[in-house]
Amino acid sequence: MHKQRPVYIDVVKTRLPIPGIVSILHRVSGVGLFICLPLLLCLFAGTLSTEEAFNQYQSLVSNPIIKLLLLGLLWAYLHHFLAGIRFLFLDMHKGLELNTARTTAKVVFGAALILTVILGALLW
Repeated sequence: MHKQRPVYIDVVKTRLPIPGIVSILHRVSGVGLFICLPLLLCLFAGTLSTEEAFNQYQSLVSNPIIKLLLLGLLWAYLHHFLAGIRFLFLDMHKGLELNTARTTAKVVFGAALILTVILGALLW
């Protein structure tokens, strides 16, 4: 009897379907939000204490790198929120069909990007 050797799967070249990408981004966005939570709390606390602290907050937030970071956090929040709603429906066995799952994943991905652009333009 000839043993079959394990098959080598190149993970980098493996192409995930869109529901898999949305799932991974849901986890990544959750971790990013959790890690940046102290930064956000520090920024919010700085806006409430004194007028001088608020002026420092304004000067910090006007930095383009900080704006880009906050825009990324806005996307992470929106994606995590929308994907979380999608996963709640999947947990209730709604939208499990292949075409529906692909469509809802595309909607989540697109809506998070569109809402990020709209809210980013309104906030800055």
